[in-house]
Amino acid sequence: MRDQPVPRTLVILVGVAAAVIALFGIREVASIAGPVVLALVLVIAVSPVRGWLAVKNAPVWLQVAVPFLIVVLVLLGMVGILTISATQLASLLPAYTTEFQQLLVDAQQWAAAHGVSDEMLGKGMQAFDPGKILGLVQSLLGSLIGVLSALFLIVVLLLAMCLDAPVTAKILTSGEHSRPQLVKALATFAHKTRRYLIVSTVFGLINAVLDMVALSLLDVPLPLLWGVLALIANYIPNIGFVIALSPPAMLALLDGGVQTMVLVIAAYIVINVVTQSFILPKFLGDAVGLSTTMTFISLIVWTFVLGPLGAILAIPLSLLTRALLIDSDPNAKWVQALVSGKRPRGERQIS
Repeated sequence: MRDQPVPRTLVILVGVAAAVIALFGIREVASIAGPVVLALVLVIAVSPVRGWLAVKNAPVWLQVAVPFLIVVLVLLGMVGILTISATQLASLLPAYTTEFQQLLVDAQQWAAAHGVSDEMLGKGMQAFDPGKILGLVQSLLGSLIGVLSALFLIVVLLLAMCLDAPVTAKILTSGEHSRPQLVKALATFAHKTRRYLIVSTVFGLINAVLDMVALSLLDVPLPLLWGVLALIANYIPNIGFVIALSPPAMLALLDGGVQTMVLVIAAYIVINVVTQSFILPKFLGDAVGLSTTMTFISLIVWTFVLGPLGAILAIPLSLLTRALLIDSDPNAKWVQALVSGKRPRGERQIS
């Protein structure tokens, strides 16, 4: 009696169930998984430095130390800037309590003049409680303390991965004969991740500098904090622009009124449209290899699994998942086309 083939529906259901179990499992150890992935991505980002030193026949300890120190200095610099700026923000916000209350009164009068009910006004005023904003700042400071506590783990992981990088590269090279598809998929993942990080960092720095200049010209407080926020939010697909814009626009409203807020929003939109919509695609091109829908789904999934760090690492995590589950399988070309949003070459489009 011949074995009956397993129904494809059952295979899909089992695969989805396994994915859900794996994601919830990773979520339970997010405090460890997040730093591990961040350290891996950072090591991949600075791997060309190690490669350049290897070509120059530099000692092995130098090939390890230089990339490690570059990453650590960048991390310490960003954490230091965020900590100081967030502390300044927490001490600055109470000074705007009067302006906030007056803003609510003006909004209430305007809404009443346009026929908005008192019940809706009451709910709106409760939603814009100044105490909630202060609570948000306190939670931000708490998150920074969490980053500081995890920084030791990240640094240790970085050192371990940098020490293992030369050996890992040789092991992958030796596996080209036995598992060529997997080795090629991992190499493609590293290349795409590195290109994505480099291009996003360069354009994030450009955005951050331009935003800081615009905020300084408009006399919005703490332009350095909002510039760093714009740089970090640049790694968050789809909604990063909104995250970077909301706090300085709100502070501009409290500090300079509606006109200043409108000018801040206009400046951010112009800078974002020019750099992200016109210039960035020409440099990044199809390096990521993910469709718009898959990018947005990746953002939702990895934010759910790893929290805010998952939002920042959504693209690298999705590229790693694609490399391990799709690109390493020679029979999954149609899935590659589905994920990237491009139909395979030589196949007719179904209409």
